[in-house]
Amino acid sequence: MAIVSKPITANRYRAEPSVLTALRTPRLLTREVLAGLVVAMALIPEAIAFSIIAGVDPRVGLFSSFVMAVTIAFVGGRPAMITAATGAIALVIAPVAREYGMEYFIATVILSGVLQIVLSLVGVAKLMRFIPRSVMVGFVNALAILIFGAQLPQLLGVPFMVYPLVAAGLIIMIVMPRITKVIPAPLVAIVVLTVATVVTAINVPTIGDQGELPQSLPELFIPNIPLTWDTFTIIAPYALGMALVGILESLMTAKFVDEITDTHSNKTRETWGQGVANVMSGIFGGMGGCAMIGQTMINVKASGARTRISTFLAGVFLLVLVLGLGDVLAVVPMAALVAVMIIVSYLTFDWHSIRLSTLKRMPKSETTVMVATVVVIVLTHNLAIGVVVGVIVAMVAFARRVAHLAGVERTVELNQPVPTAYYTVTGALFFASSNDLLTQFEYADDPDRIVIDLSASHIWDASTVATLDAITYKYERHDKYVVIEGLNEASHELHSRLAGNLGAGH
Repeated sequence: MAIVSKPITANRYRAEPSVLTALRTPRLLTREVLAGLVVAMALIPEAIAFSIIAGVDPRVGLFSSFVMAVTIAFVGGRPAMITAATGAIALVIAPVAREYGMEYFIATVILSGVLQIVLSLVGVAKLMRFIPRSVMVGFVNALAILIFGAQLPQLLGVPFMVYPLVAAGLIIMIVMPRITKVIPAPLVAIVVLTVATVVTAINVPTIGDQGELPQSLPELFIPNIPLTWDTFTIIAPYALGMALVGILESLMTAKFVDEITDTHSNKTRETWGQGVANVMSGIFGGMGGCAMIGQTMINVKASGARTRISTFLAGVFLLVLVLGLGDVLAVVPMAALVAVMIIVSYLTFDWHSIRLSTLKRMPKSETTVMVATVVVIVLTHNLAIGVVVGVIVAMVAFARRVAHLAGVERTVELNQPVPTAYYTVTGALFFASSNDLLTQFEYADDPDRIVIDLSASHIWDASTVATLDAITYKYERHDKYVVIEGLNEASHELHSRLAGNLGAGH
């Protein structure tokens, strides 16, 4: 049987289907267009809500979502992913609008975009490889919980008719895909519930109740602030925080979509694209943002979109809806969008991860990492903090697990010209395992010659070299001679460079 290998090239990032294929295929094009329309409708109430969180006019969030969605459709690295104004970014940047005003607010957005471009050029996207799967699962599950929790204000203290409308929307979206997938089920639910509320004159909350919709196109906004070091020190910390949160949320979302679609995306290009989108958002007076997993799940999972067309049209439809069809859009019941987001929450959550059979098979450390990530994100509503904590917990758990794999075996040969104690060290030697190494030797009882065989181990850090120096020094105090042998090439290079120069034991 012949084995054919393919070189890994830029072709691994080629989108399937391509934009050109979708444009030539009516069925695919219809799917992309309708998906973009559904996403646009779902973006509107959230953009308004995030504007309120950031302390700015609702139009700022709406314009930001339009500009970012259209921009990322051209410059992003993950086709079909939705980028717009987000709650995570709103929380980071809110103090700027509150304490320094709109001019500084927009300058912060632009600077954050520039920082994201710089970070992409230095390869920050490559750090994604250090985020373990358990953190990814926790990230996804936490987002599903947050998406569902964000719907609760629309379900509490509302007219009773909201509940049957939400139930009807859920039923439509569950049953519709079994009948046909040509028209996205979320769009059908929105249209049916809107017509039902208008015809029956049911008094329930609508999109129009969420805030004022813009009446004109976005305009260029160049912040009028002094270009001084003091200005930079004011906005830089917020801009850096916004840049890091945006990159982290976007790359995690891109990785999640990669798994759903069984495709690869260019994470470096996505990071660069997020920066460009934020700069453009700031220039047009927007609040900035990043990838949105909720709307992305509507686009990719609920509607089946796969190309940049849906992302581009989501932005275009958003602007058309709020400017040209504002009166029609205003009567869409929030219950319809709540039903859509509940389905998105359900589809986003990794139910397999909490099955009893999975938990029994999964190492406890992996489950701990996943739970820690979920708890921190849900409590702080901050994705960056949750992921960082999850990675730290995973690192500690990994270090503890690997540390226990290191072992020491001792044999003594007294029938040699020089009686010798042989120590065979196995496993990975780094700060966690090498700390215990110091106590594994019989310094007083060993004969005059000691051989430490490291052929079955590997030296990973300076801590291990320092420990070996300390062991050697302890034997020297007993007038005994130590030989270290069996080092592989990398371990020998590190040991030769550092041994005797770390001050260990002296």
